[in-house]
Amino acid sequence: MSVDGPLGAQEEPFWRALMRVIVALPRSLDDDLLRSTGLTLTEYLVLMNLSEAENQELRMTDLASATALSASRITRVVDALQSRGQVVKRRYEGDARGNVATLTPEGLKRLRAAYPVHLASARKRVMGNLDGRSLSAMARQFEAMGEHLD
Repeated sequence: MSVDGPLGAQEEPFWRALMRVIVALPRSLDDDLLRSTGLTLTEYLVLMNLSEAENQELRMTDLASATALSASRITRVVDALQSRGQVVKRRYEGDARGNVATLTPEGLKRLRAAYPVHLASARKRVMGNLDGRSLSAMARQFEAMGEHLD
């Protein structure tokens, strides 16, 4: 495969299909969650990342990085979750300039309630459309791609 020049006959259809998935999949996952749980995909990802963090809290900069959101966007999402009692935001004790977001029991409850919906959506929209025999190879390739993007 050439690193410059037009995409080859096998590359072009793959690239177009990947671009379609990159645009359409988040929208579909978001619609499924929002319709069934009232949470957006972004809110779900924030709650999920907090649930997996030590003490169920993360610095806002780390949370933004984990969810691939800008500083202003993560602030808006966390503020919305805080207004619903699902997250608490406070000053980071080690650095007066930073904030920490902490998952509340209500946030964990909402996440647990939304998990089956998100899982069903992932199975319907992605996993059910893949050849299970190639999943391990695809996972390795996507992980390698992700490492180059980070």
